[in-house]
Amino acid sequence: MPSTFFGLTIASSAVNAFQAAVNTTANNISNVQTKGYTRQQANRQAAEALRVHQKYGTTGSGVTTTSITSIRNFYYDTKYWTNQSSVGRFQTKMNYLQQVEHYFEDDSVDNPGFSTIFTDMFNQLKEFKSPAGDENRRKNFISQAQIFTSYFNNVANGLSRLQKDCNDEIKSLVSSINANAEKVAALTKQINSIELQGGTANELRDQRALIIDELSEIVPITVEETPVSNSNYPDMYLGGTNYVVKLDGQVLVNTFEYRTLTCVPRENKVNQTDVDGLYKVVWSDTGMNFNMNAKSMDGSLKALMEMRDGNNGENFKGTVTSATPFSITIKPSTMTTVESMMMAAEGTISIRNKEYHYSGFEAELDENGNIVSYTFRFDDILDGAEAAGLAGKSAQIGDSIDVMGIPYYMSQMSEFIRNFSERFNAYQQGGADLNGDPMGSFFVAKSYDGKEFNFADQSVNTDGVTDPNNSKISSTSNSYYQMNALNFCVADASIRNSAIFATTTADQIAAGNIDAHEIVDAMLKLESDVKMFRGGSASAFLSCIYSDISIDSQESQIFLENFSDISGAITNQRLSVSGVDEDEEALDLVKYQNAYNLAARMIQCMSEMYDKLINGTGV
Repeated sequence: MPSTFFGLTIASSAVNAFQAAVNTTANNISNVQTKGYTRQQANRQAAEALRVHQKYGTTGSGVTTTSITSIRNFYYDTKYWTNQSSVGRFQTKMNYLQQVEHYFEDDSVDNPGFSTIFTDMFNQLKEFKSPAGDENRRKNFISQAQIFTSYFNNVANGLSRLQKDCNDEIKSLVSSINANAEKVAALTKQINSIELQGGTANELRDQRALIIDELSEIVPITVEETPVSNSNYPDMYLGGTNYVVKLDGQVLVNTFEYRTLTCVPRENKVNQTDVDGLYKVVWSDTGMNFNMNAKSMDGSLKALMEMRDGNNGENFKGTVTSATPFSITIKPSTMTTVESMMMAAEGTISIRNKEYHYSGFEAELDENGNIVSYTFRFDDILDGAEAAGLAGKSAQIGDSIDVMGIPYYMSQMSEFIRNFSERFNAYQQGGADLNGDPMGSFFVAKSYDGKEFNFADQSVNTDGVTDPNNSKISSTSNSYYQMNALNFCVADASIRNSAIFATTTADQIAAGNIDAHEIVDAMLKLESDVKMFRGGSASAFLSCIYSDISIDSQESQIFLENFSDISGAITNQRLSVSGVDEDEEALDLVKYQNAYNLAARMIQCMSEMYDKLINGTGV
């Protein structure tokens, strides 16, 4: 039977239990503004009853605090992590789209862009009519043409810097993924060490969940936590857990072990205008590629990849028609004109999930200037049987990324200036300078070492069609393939001597009519009367680009707002379960205080009873 003083033991258990409850409430209140903190509660249960030799059989022995646990709903956590990946993706994408839009802005006063500069150039060209031989008018036009080429150079350089920024940020995010994976593994080890000994590691669990929150904005994350059990007694819980974090379905953290990703510079460019050193991401332990372009991918890392490599699905694609141990011939389904050729001069072709490195190519054109086939030269000699097996297979260079990223906008600019330059130069080459000599190309391309490409290997008529007699273009030939928005410029000869600009024919010059301007009249039609870019005129270039950007921005903004709203709703759901409510904690504090006071009053009462019993009766 219980001792005479058993009532004091019961009362003291209540004091201890409600002291723990008050301490837990105080901890909740002190962390009401702590990021990632999860509300805790003290769990109580009736102490084990004692068997007594009385009619009632047993007697209660008070209360005991069994544990202090965090109140967390894993379902809401999972929903939050899934949604945050989409928020991170569209937030990052919007940030870079705004920067792309900035480069194409056209404020005629403070920030003149394409439309202003293009119109000014043609206004200067119109001045040749009165008179065409005036030196100052020629210099003014050439100066304006230089501003025109510089516009594309500046935009392209800005986009190149933006591409490099994306690339650098990819490396930074990969480092963040690795660091967080290491932290999760370390925290899991600490948590299991504490909980295997019967303790609780609520604060450490909060830290770990907060890291997963951060990871979920970068990449899609799934978490699985299962109890560690005894193999002989599967239902026996030992106190620890297996904690597995998966990155897009691949294990990143397995309890105490973790994997890392590594950024490795690509050996070759994918697109002609790509900056050097773009990274591919591989798993450090296996060297296998981490596919950032997978449809299941999400998060900021996905957005960076899309902006850095997005080609609107317009990468080089085709079907292999024949192959030898030294080369492969492909019929293209994209990049079927010289103007649209945007693949790197050397790179990697993917066929049947295998990569083949090429060191150059040659394109064959038909009578309309369209490319009917490409022949790529291999660095390594292929086995004859392997080469024979490639016929009829699909081939591509780079990934087909259906997003309008930096490579897409670079290719659009390059395609426009090639089309425009071909026609403009064709008119020039059909005329003569003030000395009666034939005029060469006015718009040219200049390599990084100062070499000037005047496109002597590609003769183009005024309709922009390549001469069928020059039916082959190579990766090294002096053709319009060499021109892009980065190297677009006015020929040095025209800058040095304005007299060589052709405004009329050799016959008119011979007749002494240096102010004739029939070639100028023809070139003026290039402003708005000739279809040149995406079925429209040259003057409509900017509206086409802005249309692309605005559609993409509007779509991203809608998605961002939707996912942000969902995130807010899920966050409220999480907080309704896990968050600290000041009013609720204040109410609990009063409730536990009253219970504590009652338990203390019970001790006082028992003390008075024992005093009477001992001192009053002498028992």
